[in-house]
Amino acid sequence: MSKSLSEAVRTRIRALRSTARFSQFVGVGTVGATVDNVVLFLLVQRTGLGLAWAKLIAWELGIVVIFVINEQWTFSSHGEDGIGPLGRRFIRSNAVRFGGLLVTLAVLTVLTEQFGVWFMAANVIGIAVGFFVNYTCESLYTWQVHQE
Repeated sequence: MSKSLSEAVRTRIRALRSTARFSQFVGVGTVGATVDNVVLFLLVQRTGLGLAWAKLIAWELGIVVIFVINEQWTFSSHGEDGIGPLGRRFIRSNAVRFGGLLVTLAVLTVLTEQFGVWFMAANVIGIAVGFFVNYTCESLYTWQVHQE
């Protein structure tokens, strides 16, 4: 590994190790997971939507809430000002979190269909599995915290 690549990796690891930012991300993620779970439960129990469609809708609503709070609190000192940069961060955030959604959907599907786990418990487990991927990618890609 070259010295510059090695330093780039160390810089990113230091940025991810921010206890304050990680704690904020956990808090915001808890709010988003709550939105996701409440909407998922209501859509599955009160509509004719299948689990996958209900999850997609619940996920996007949770992502919007998470993005707004992260933008205003967790990562408020990162990223350029203006509607253009904000829009690009929102699109990047959705793209990054799409990976988390795929993880969550895979866990949700396997746990419910293969193991008979209640869909709400499976959803919480799936969210937890995708959390660290989301934290890493959001920090480094969406808000680029390593460029402080």
